[in-house]
Amino acid sequence: MTDAGCVYVLDDDPAARKGLARLLRAAGHDVRDFSSANAFLDAVEPEACGCLVLDARMPGLSAEELRAELDARDLCMPIIVVSADDGPETRRKAERIGAVGLYRKPVDGTALLDAVAWALRSNGVGNDA
Repeated sequence: MTDAGCVYVLDDDPAARKGLARLLRAAGHDVRDFSSANAFLDAVEPEACGCLVLDARMPGLSAEELRAELDARDLCMPIIVVSADDGPETRRKAERIGAVGLYRKPVDGTALLDAVAWALRSNGVGNDA
């Protein structure tokens, strides 16, 4: 399986991670899910292409630290933030990391699928992902 067009789901909540991954797979996406940013960074290939669906609050690396590491590795991946809290600090965090979308949990499935398809197309992956 190739990482071309993969959707990487990062969420420390197993139920949320499983639900997001199931939704994305049902829509035909290649999905890899991780419980932490560190686990993702340990597994991601240097030529990986796709997008991230990232929980705004996770233990370990912050969203800003993850963005910096992606930039250092020259991994250009759009980030979609999901969060139980869509307050001002979460919105500022999403803005600081250049997120292309912010969705409150529980996430509207149709809206998330549209955002992922747009993010993949904007990153030059597929025409109908």
